[in-house]
Amino acid sequence: MDVFHSMQVFVSVIETGSFTKAAQALHLHRPAVSKTIQLLEQQLGGRLLNRTTRQVNLTPEGEAFYERCKTILADVSETMSSLGNRPARLIGKLRVDMPVSLAKLLIIPALMDFQRRYPGIELTIGASDKPIDMLSEGVDCVVRMGELEDSSLIASSIGHLPMLTCAAPSYLENFGTPQTLADLEMHRAVNYFSGNNPRPIEWVFTVDGHVKAMRLESGIRVNDTEAFVASALAGFGLLQGLEISVRSHLHDGSLVQVLREFEVPAKRVSILYPHRELLPPKVEVFIEWLKALMATHHLV
Repeated sequence: MDVFHSMQVFVSVIETGSFTKAAQALHLHRPAVSKTIQLLEQQLGGRLLNRTTRQVNLTPEGEAFYERCKTILADVSETMSSLGNRPARLIGKLRVDMPVSLAKLLIIPALMDFQRRYPGIELTIGASDKPIDMLSEGVDCVVRMGELEDSSLIASSIGHLPMLTCAAPSYLENFGTPQTLADLEMHRAVNYFSGNNPRPIEWVFTVDGHVKAMRLESGIRVNDTEAFVASALAGFGLLQGLEISVRSHLHDGSLVQVLREFEVPAKRVSILYPHRELLPPKVEVFIEWLKALMATHHLV
């Protein structure tokens, strides 16, 4: 029995919460994961897990073994990183999921630089504004904007994107230009909702050093960033969005910034990945490259 491999499988079962997700994360068949745990328990002479149809729980012996495994695996990973030939290990497939606007307007235009630096890494970029299950879809890391939901993933903040409020000239001709936040009660918005939750994301402004949240009546609701901007261009309502998403439209006059005196807090950008201790080198260098890209554009 490969003890090191068995430890990796055991830790993955605990951290993903199921045999099925562990198998997907490790690219193994589920029966192979079950067999590995059974052999490990036989070797140790005791039960490590209590299994039900819905969850996997550690026994007291399993909890102690889990803590030891994490320490051992982390030590081995650190040793390999310090002694191994790092450039030679930067090979293989790297799958990253990110928001559409960030992918098209910031990351992909610069991505050839990453490929030149790390030619052995084969990139697969998923551009989507909908939440995904990293483990079941085989994604190595995800880039996300805004406040993050609680999860078991490790999150690292990599920068902030400026936000602003704007509208199409046609909308302003029909409804007037708001001058104060109180004026927004008389206006309609292009509202954005995320995932399966139809409740629009709140509008936010910084007032006297404090964040003021509010909701505007919807002229239209969308859950796609390209449809979001297109709806504003069509005159459906005011839009509060990323400066990078509307920059070209502000330059050509098809959108006009409003409420300049009322600052919109910048949108935080984070990168998420499953494990800190066993972070693959290919993921580590992508995170480092992305942080440098954000710094180059003064977005940290």
